[in-house]
Amino acid sequence: MPKIALVDDDRNILTSVSLTLEAEGYIVSTYTDGASGLEGLTADRPDLAILDIKMPRMDGMELLRRLRQKSDVPVIFLTSKDEEIDELFGLKMGADDFITKPFSQRLLVERVKAILRRSAPRDPTGATVGGDATPSKALIERGALVMDEERHTCTWRAQRVTLTVTEFLILQALALRPGVVKSRNALMDAAYDDQVYVDDRTIDSHIKRLRKKFKAVDDDFEMIETLYGVGYRFKEQ
Repeated sequence: MPKIALVDDDRNILTSVSLTLEAEGYIVSTYTDGASGLEGLTADRPDLAILDIKMPRMDGMELLRRLRQKSDVPVIFLTSKDEEIDELFGLKMGADDFITKPFSQRLLVERVKAILRRSAPRDPTGATVGGDATPSKALIERGALVMDEERHTCTWRAQRVTLTVTEFLILQALALRPGVVKSRNALMDAAYDDQVYVDDRTIDSHIKRLRKKFKAVDDDFEMIETLYGVGYRFKEQ
């Protein structure tokens, strides 16, 4: 079963949320601060991490920053209603979703299920027949860009670019049809579950982070174009 790491300094939340997730069949590891959370997530990589923002020793933002240096594990942030700036900052750093406290346990479970569905390798229907493997239909090649949906890997000019689940799905939606403009709503539909609402700034933050990651391996990367007032597209080659 999927493993979930829960990092929060509120022991009531740790207890209630872990019991709820375990009742759904998940394996849950809990940590009471960011420092112990980072150590645990590094030693035993979960399938998803749920992080509080305000914690002692190391807050959730710093934990995410350090985590993203070595891992693309999906992350859900738990945040207060007055932390909109933190939410936008967290998205730029690579968070996949936010849930505002106080929250219902059922909402959290549905968000967890949605992200795990998005991050799970999909069956490319490339079954083997007589021991001969057919090419994966999940492979996207657009010039120097290669995306493998089954392995959730992405390379640019043969250099690995580590993407979060949401970033991967947004780029995939653009790369599948080069030259075709995708509105923000279309990118939301491609990257998020129907039960998750995000606004335009969320998509813009993910696009900015995608560009930053590709420019880190190629300063001349200009393949994601903005059409102001319309949306984004992957440049035709």
